[in-house]
Amino acid sequence: MNAPTDISMKNDDVLRVELEVFRREHRDLDDAIRALQQTGTADQLTLQRLKKKKLKLKDKIAQIEDRLLPDIIA
Repeated sequence: MNAPTDISMKNDDVLRVELEVFRREHRDLDDAIRALQQTGTADQLTLQRLKKKKLKLKDKIAQIEDRLLPDIIA
């Protein structure tokens, strides 16, 4: 059975675990991009794909953070 992909269907504990995994992946991609740029061995298409994947992860992280830490207007 597939896990639900909609964050509204997941409990907070699952979201916290996913958030940590996504943050780690985001850091790893950042390190990989930086290393490829420093060595100069990566083509622009590869860098572009990695950066796009990193942005998607950033969006997922923001969605989960918004769910876990809703804005409270006092």
